[in-house]
Amino acid sequence: MQKQALKVVFSNGSYTALAVGVFCGLFVLLSYMSQFIFFAPLFSFYIPQSEVLNFSLIVIVASLSGVVASLSIYRIRLLGESVKKTGGGFLGTLIGAGAGACSCSSLGFATASALGSVGGTATAFLTQYDIPLRLVSIAILGYTYYLAVRGISGKCNITK
Repeated sequence: MQKQALKVVFSNGSYTALAVGVFCGLFVLLSYMSQFIFFAPLFSFYIPQSEVLNFSLIVIVASLSGVVASLSIYRIRLLGESVKKTGGGFLGTLIGAGAGACSCSSLGFATASALGSVGGTATAFLTQYDIPLRLVSIAILGYTYYLAVRGISGKCNITK
């Protein structure tokens, strides 16, 4: 069921390009915010041994976000489903990106100074719980992936 649904969606080059674009954009953004990628003074990519789990979760969130975004857009455009039914995937992407983006020091200080004590509390929460939030994001994206594949398989009458 999964293989056929993915074949139907990703046989169109625009959905493949969308998935790759979402993955690359989110991967670079989250890696930069989590200080795995550095652009100045020279481009470098470094993963400390203590941060391998965090980096792995970033890769999983970015890849699932790309696939789920393509499946969701396919469902909305070609199958005529409502955005409400496919909104869970975007929620998971936002949770995963928010957990990574707000935990870095420069963005955290900017948030804390702009929003005062509420921003400081939110930054401290996201810094402390970024791995559990990414795991929740992966669970939401996994469930949305399952629903999207099931919906596409049911609507397109894909045979096993």
